Amino acid sequence: MTDTAIRSKLDALARDLKAYHKALLNFARGEYEFLYGPVKNEFELYSLVMNHESFQWLRPLSGLMATLDDVLDTKGMQLTQRNVDDVQGALGLLFSEADSRFADFRAGYTRAKGDAAVRETEAKWRALLNSMEA
Repeated sequence: MTDTAIRSKLDALARDLKAYHKALLNFARGEYEFLYGPVKNEFELYSLVMNHESFQWLRPLSGLMATLDDVLDTKGMQLTQRNVDDVQGALGLLFSEADSRFADFRAGYTRAKGDAAVRETEAKWRALLNSMEA
């Protein structure tokens, strides 16, 4: 794949991961509101996401997405299959039972994967990622 093709696919992946993250965030918000009552506004939600343990499990995915955005925003950077491999590897680790660092993420994901929006958005980014295999 050329730099342009890789950039286009990684841009699409970043968009799909944002939709997936939003679906997971909405699920986490629902769990939070069940336990603690309604979130009053987006500012309160932002504060909760940044500080409350109920949203902590989302942070590894948030960090991965921020790193991907940084790579895509770096001016003049030539993207290669290595960048694709790095994203595939990072996502693989996030979902791998073998890596204990992301056990909290996987526990949250296990709770959320029954949600229709989570399933739909996950299917999109996974299909795109699979299409990027070398």
